[in-house]
Amino acid sequence: FPSSSALIKYIRPVFVSRSDQDSRRKTVEEIKRRAQSHGKWPQIMIFPEGTCTNRSCLITFKPGAFIPGVPVQPVVLRYPNKLDTITWTWQGPGAFEILWLTLCQFHNSVEIEFLPVYIPSEEERKNPVLYANNVRRVMAEALGVSVTDYTFEDCQLALAEGQLRLPSDTCLLEFAKLVRSLGLKPETLEDDLDKYAASAMKMKKEKVDLKEFSAYLEFPVSQTLESMFALFDENEDGVIDIREFVIALSVVCKPSKTLETIQLAFQLYQSEGGTIIEEDLAHILKTAMGVSQIDVTHLFRAVDEEEKGKITYDDFYTFAELHPHFAEDYLYADQMGAESGLETSSLSAPNGICTDFSPDSAGDRRKPLQKKLN
Repeated sequence: FPSSSALIKYIRPVFVSRSDQDSRRKTVEEIKRRAQSHGKWPQIMIFPEGTCTNRSCLITFKPGAFIPGVPVQPVVLRYPNKLDTITWTWQGPGAFEILWLTLCQFHNSVEIEFLPVYIPSEEERKNPVLYANNVRRVMAEALGVSVTDYTFEDCQLALAEGQLRLPSDTCLLEFAKLVRSLGLKPETLEDDLDKYAASAMKMKKEKVDLKEFSAYLEFPVSQTLESMFALFDENEDGVIDIREFVIALSVVCKPSKTLETIQLAFQLYQSEGGTIIEEDLAHILKTAMGVSQIDVTHLFRAVDEEEKGKITYDDFYTFAELHPHFAEDYLYADQMGAESGLETSSLSAPNGICTDFSPDSAGDRRKPLQKKLN
């Protein structure tokens, strides 16, 4: 049998690095070149979700396939088997276990339906996101499933394995969607974070209103901006702490790098002596986890061994190195099942393999989101 690399070369794929902005740009250019080659290249097959899900809904389509503005042929797959041994995501059984379970069945079926070619309107050709959403709607109707605005990056955020596991009812998934809607792109988020963090450090504890928040982000006031502002306006007094926005953005940028976010948060909150108090730690962790309430007393006292009433980031880092599961031991352990917004379900899906990002669960999460990030 030919090697996997030989097979990959045979199908002449377009390679892309998710994290490399230049690679993503070149990929889009190559897709456009092939799509507009007038028969010199065969049709390009693209999986527009960019990841595997549990098939309960269609998540947001990436716009790359729709940027050329040429007609597309939607194709949908169905697996009408009694047992679901096909769904393969990054959480749950691996490829070989899935293969074994599938081979244990006497018969496995798959249905491939080629839908009519979708010819974009003039408006869709100018707007790849609109084009992608409209094609997704057609495919969802054919499959009989719903659509949801979650993306591959949201899946990464929800399932990140950093030292601070996000709770099931975190507001940060809604925040991440607002970040995208505002026009901040995943591939440039780290550069944006550095810029916003530098500005926040100059502002220190100064709170801002919606107009000032708009100027800070360099985005005009819009419904999306107002919704984002409302997430941080807990007291409904029309002002927010910019530092909380920066912490939330850091989590979205680096979902698995917990200590990098906490280090940045310490820099934003620390006094001239480089220390923070218990109240500051509570603000930091509430924002980093996207919950409305959290009791950090147990954790703070464990870090503050000398009972000074204040800690440095070095104190916290040393403690985290000695207690890599500090969240489970000092935050979640005392609050499982409490009405604190910290219930830590396994995030299991109907098929027990992948997180349920269905519209119903998303809708339930959205109820307590208003002004609940701190």
